[in-house]
Amino acid sequence: MNELGRSKRASRGYSFDDVAIAPARRTRGEAEVDLNWRIDAVTFDLPIVAAPMDSVMSPATAILMGQLGGLGVLNLEGLWTRYEDPSRQYEQLTEPVDQVTATKRLQQIYAEPVKAELIEARLAEIREAGVPVAGALSPARTQEFADVIAGAGLDFFVIRGTTVSAEHVDDAEQPLNLKEFIYRFDTPVLVGGCATYRSALHLMRAGAAGVLVGFGGGATHTTASVLGIEVPMASAVADVAEARRDYLEESQGRYVHLIADGAVGRSGDIAKAIACGADAVMVGSPLARATEAPGRGWHWGSEAWHASLPRGERVFFDQVGSLAEVVSGPSHVPDGTMNLAGGLRKAMALTGYTDVKSFQRIDLMLH
Repeated sequence: MNELGRSKRASRGYSFDDVAIAPARRTRGEAEVDLNWRIDAVTFDLPIVAAPMDSVMSPATAILMGQLGGLGVLNLEGLWTRYEDPSRQYEQLTEPVDQVTATKRLQQIYAEPVKAELIEARLAEIREAGVPVAGALSPARTQEFADVIAGAGLDFFVIRGTTVSAEHVDDAEQPLNLKEFIYRFDTPVLVGGCATYRSALHLMRAGAAGVLVGFGGGATHTTASVLGIEVPMASAVADVAEARRDYLEESQGRYVHLIADGAVGRSGDIAKAIACGADAVMVGSPLARATEAPGRGWHWGSEAWHASLPRGERVFFDQVGSLAEVVSGPSHVPDGTMNLAGGLRKAMALTGYTDVKSFQRIDLMLH
């Protein structure tokens, strides 16, 4: 703890930019590196999850993400479940207008109600393609669509919010009982964001198969400016990894997966996230650069359309290549925003590690 004046103490936190991976005594050939990630009964070729953001995930790109070996998560309260054909809405949201106009437009377009039949139809489309099916709702809407989700044939259900707790208190309405919901739900549930040892431990005890560490949407959210809340991701991942270790012992062997969700914009960030203890990462902004991204380079998250207190903004990225090139290469840029899997593979090979689990034990250095 550090003294913050005479009356307050504060913990020191480190971001991914503050840490570096230390080379080891051994190097390996890239062909020896295995990036497989197994969670529940599903094995993925890559430990990469596409964030449930309308700017990057449509049913088509979720399918393509699955075919590339990762997991695409569809936002179940986004454009694809509010509109039968959201083409016109995407055209409006991808026009080059000022931030105030863009925010008002987001609020207006997302005021359209979510439709249960469209949730069923979109998930069925992904399932028919033969790839793992995942969808996300906010904690506030999970109870409302619980029956729809239960019958949708999901492989994974994601409850994703700015910050999610297992002990939410609300006098105005009946809050989601996370533990009760998870234990009566057959599908593995991934829950977040969380950022501390204690909050993560509560989510693990509630039955989560995986926890999302961070706020997500790092390039688009303005939570730090609006609420003063911010997560230094390297410290958050390391703290939650400690909670996972303690819970593994407490539960006598139940392993909860840790997915870094925030500030993971480059392949080097992915390597650092796993080195800090993550099993996988959730990414958004690199995928917004893909030519197939429905946002056409424009990128926004669910915080951006809040009716009374938006905590996100629409940002633009130059499109650099196909989704396949962004995920698996070849890269045409030198900044780590393409060939995400290749960057992780190279980092592991240069430090002598052959699988993700062992790479979690690598030494780190502070700048």
